[in-house]
Amino acid sequence: MRQITLGKAVNEAIAEEMRRDDRVFLMGEDVAEAGTPFKITAGLVEEFGTGRVIDTPISEPGFVGMGVGAAMTGTRPIVDLMFGDFLFLVMDQLCNQAAKTHYMSGGKLTVPMVLRTNLGATRRSAAQHSQSLHALVAHIPGLKVALPSSAYEAKGLLKTAIRDDNPVVIFEDKLMYNDKAEVPEEEYLIPFGEAAVLRKGRDITLVGTSSMVQVCLKAADLLEKQGISAEVIDPRTIVPLDEATIVESAKKTSRAIVVDEGHQSYGVSAEIAARIAEKAFYHLDAPVLRFGAMDVPVPFSPALEDLTVPTPEKVAEAAAKICRGELVHAA
Repeated sequence: MRQITLGKAVNEAIAEEMRRDDRVFLMGEDVAEAGTPFKITAGLVEEFGTGRVIDTPISEPGFVGMGVGAAMTGTRPIVDLMFGDFLFLVMDQLCNQAAKTHYMSGGKLTVPMVLRTNLGATRRSAAQHSQSLHALVAHIPGLKVALPSSAYEAKGLLKTAIRDDNPVVIFEDKLMYNDKAEVPEEEYLIPFGEAAVLRKGRDITLVGTSSMVQVCLKAADLLEKQGISAEVIDPRTIVPLDEATIVESAKKTSRAIVVDEGHQSYGVSAEIAARIAEKAFYHLDAPVLRFGAMDVPVPFSPALEDLTVPTPEKVAEAAAKICRGELVHAA
């Protein structure tokens, strides 16, 4: 099977869905001529023209509001939000309008809009361009939230999002755009709410989101050298969440760690850990541990920034201690 980058997979997903359905269009800052700062949408304007690949003014509240209105009136917009940090600018349009319209209209209206954006630190982009804010929108009923961990997931989840009649926010890790994975040439979709068990194990369950899936896989390799068998799960979507797969794994292994790059306090890691604790309590041999980013604004200093996010070494160290019966607390 061919290997392509995550960025190429996203580009293919958009192009395929625009060819399939002429109601689909793309809008956002620099998506046409510039192809976004990460060059993800390069080449689309040449095929589809400026009527369907639309450069917007630098006004996130304005063009996200336009996307909501366009979706309500019969089209299927993909709205490109250049950095996930800009979510703060569009919370009313996304969380008060897009998320609630179907309910407030008694089911008469839908908002089939995809908000494409990103997350992730360690790119040296400082505190206002390095945040992982997916927990903010996961908290809002009416929104679906997807977190692809590789090129394969990025393409399959985005195609599913574009076809969904609900508003979907999909976060891509900005450091992973050049990472390659096997992606079929034939069409495929990844259903929302179906986790992937990427590695079978018997001693401990590692649940990772987005790029933290790769952290968990590397931690599992480190643990294997110590004779510890780790099961690795990628939820793929956190809304809806495949709770059953995660809980059953924790029941089998009797131990679990949840790893997410959002800030640790009040975050996705805490929510998933709580569900494991509630549903698998009598099967657990140790408290469920969570790893998230430090509760500080992301530093610009490389040495400090690298300390703020979970690493394979830290996850493996904590997992080994848990498996030895040592009590480990979340940082």
